[in-house]
Amino acid sequence: MKPSTPTDLGRELVRFFEEFLPAQRGLSPNTVRSYRDALLLLLQFASADAKRAIERLEVSDFTAERVIKFLNFLETDRGNGIATRNARLGAIHVFARFLATRRPEYLGSLQQVIGLPYKRGAREVPIEYLERAEIEAVLQSIDRDSALGRRDYALFALMFNTGARVQEALDVRRRDVRLDAPPQVRLHGKGNKVRLCPIWPATAKLLRAFIDELPASDGDPAEALLFTNARGRPLTRFGVRYLLRRYVAAAAQRVPSMRDKSIHPHSLRHSTAVALLKSGVDFATISQWLGHACLNTTMRYVRADIDLKRQAIAQVFPDALAPPRGGRFQFDGRDLVGWLRRM
Repeated sequence: MKPSTPTDLGRELVRFFEEFLPAQRGLSPNTVRSYRDALLLLLQFASADAKRAIERLEVSDFTAERVIKFLNFLETDRGNGIATRNARLGAIHVFARFLATRRPEYLGSLQQVIGLPYKRGAREVPIEYLERAEIEAVLQSIDRDSALGRRDYALFALMFNTGARVQEALDVRRRDVRLDAPPQVRLHGKGNKVRLCPIWPATAKLLRAFIDELPASDGDPAEALLFTNARGRPLTRFGVRYLLRRYVAAAAQRVPSMRDKSIHPHSLRHSTAVALLKSGVDFATISQWLGHACLNTTMRYVRADIDLKRQAIAQVFPDALAPPRGGRFQFDGRDLVGWLRRM
């Protein structure tokens, strides 16, 4: 089948993500992906609203009226808070300004998009996290008799241990992991900041067994990603969200307290932060552990759990981690969503 010709919008999206954001703006890969997530949601909404495939959308479909409908959709249908809504709008503003410089014939309509205001009244959203028994239930719900199950167990155990953002964990390569004493992992965070995070001996033993059974890589083994999908391609944040949702649903059958919680990959990071606070770790250490830009971000966890106002627990949860028993995808004008997801 002959590839279809990309629309103007499709071509500009490729330039925006491949040239403008990383090269001209100098944004980190994680920040680029956050822009990708926002625009991917907008494209999916616009496709349904315009009743055309995403690959057939044009710059003229990128209107202020449609963006307003999309923002309302985020709050009403997806249940997003004001902060998330404003973050999505921020990414849309940046893309609209980029389009205005590239496609001046649409300047009038794009200026209307750029002029859409942020919503006031953003309130602090309650932090969703898992308690120790819930963490253990999630881990125990993973079938480690399969290679993919052992991958999932190693991934979530590492995220629980380090409090890594999901993309930080997915970006870990073999060279980033030190399994000899003292075991640690190097994480690449926001703004290209690098931090070292300690891992428990149980986690190190788990990762060693997982790495030993990984297939040989084509290039330098030290550069190979730790967590890939069944086809050997990088695991995505969308994939992790799906996996976690499945394991949480299974765990909730045994632990009823999980049924009313809205758990997502970032909840694992919240779980680590709260557990560290409960174990008596000071705020400055936790802030550096999680890679927070300021101490105020860490302080919000104090309000997250009433147990922090009571007696601190003795340990975090290391014993929950029991020992375990190709080239860039090119956009061809047809699968714009696939291209965005593989960035």
